Amino acid sequence: MYQFIFGLILLIIGAEALVRAASKLAELLGISPLIIGLTIVAFGTSSPELAVSIKSSITGQAGVAVGNVIGSNIFNVLFILGVSAMIAPLVVSRQLIRLEVPIMIVVSFLVYLFSLNNNIGMIEGIVLFLGILTYTIFQIYQSRNQRNNAKCELSPEIKINRQKSLIINLIIVLVGFIFLIIGSQFFVNGSVEIARALGVSELVIGLTIVAAGTSLPELLTSVLASIRGKCDLAVGNVVGSNIFNLLAVLGLSAIISPEDLNVSATALSSDLPVMIAAAVACLPVFFTGHLISRWEGLLFLGYYIIYMAYLFIVSQQHDALGNFILIMFSVVLPITVITFIIFTVRSNQLNKKSDVR
Repeated sequence: MYQFIFGLILLIIGAEALVRAASKLAELLGISPLIIGLTIVAFGTSSPELAVSIKSSITGQAGVAVGNVIGSNIFNVLFILGVSAMIAPLVVSRQLIRLEVPIMIVVSFLVYLFSLNNNIGMIEGIVLFLGILTYTIFQIYQSRNQRNNAKCELSPEIKINRQKSLIINLIIVLVGFIFLIIGSQFFVNGSVEIARALGVSELVIGLTIVAAGTSLPELLTSVLASIRGKCDLAVGNVVGSNIFNLLAVLGLSAIISPEDLNVSATALSSDLPVMIAAAVACLPVFFTGHLISRWEGLLFLGYYIIYMAYLFIVSQQHDALGNFILIMFSVVLPITVITFIIFTVRSNQLNKKSDVR
């Protein structure tokens, strides 16, 4: 219990420091908060996933390494974006819609294709890691262009102590990352102890607490960014983290693993498709007026609860699995399609009215 509380405190402090310092860095460097969220914040908050997956791959626990990435990506989109949007509607940048979200979808499909033989080997790992290098170089290029365009926009007060402020905020970002990493470890350990005390099985713990626990930095960072009105940080953090998880975390894990990373038949038939569906679901939601509304956030959160229920039923080998799947296809899926159609029609109507004005 003490680890749970201490970890939560560290997570809150770390996330608060990270959001404040990252926003200040964006202002000082003349870089948009979106790019800061897609790179520095996203990569930093994904460090627990990186640590867990690399350690698991070295020790021969390939299932943990692969499952951690898949589970974290599902958690990031459905739970974190859902909760953040319910706190405050999130305005989505055009760059995210045109570039980052399509990249996230393509990379998700690529990982699925690599997994069709139930293994992700060193060659596939190298391809994925080269992808994150290319993506990072592109973002640096983008940030340099923005910095050159924004040089004259810095206020006189910022110019005076610019170098000192840069150093201070970089240190705060680093401290925030350290707090998030340590805090997530304590929080996960404490949560596991509580779950065991309540009699929850080891499998359920692994499917839920570990995957969600390593994503707690993203959760706290995006929620606090949403509260503070930093929508680009909130959404960019999630999308950037997912891209980093697939390309860097999974890629490095496959490269350094003594043997190929095994992708179980269950992960291939259910968890990977759910991860891809969550990524694809971002496109129609983001297209509806470039805004993730509270209703859409609630929809995402509802999907995550349904996914958790599915995992629990499967882990318990419950007889209700057949009825559960039937309800999903006959009720939930049609409702989802109808909802997206309504959102799209309303969005087009609002856009036409704004064009007329």
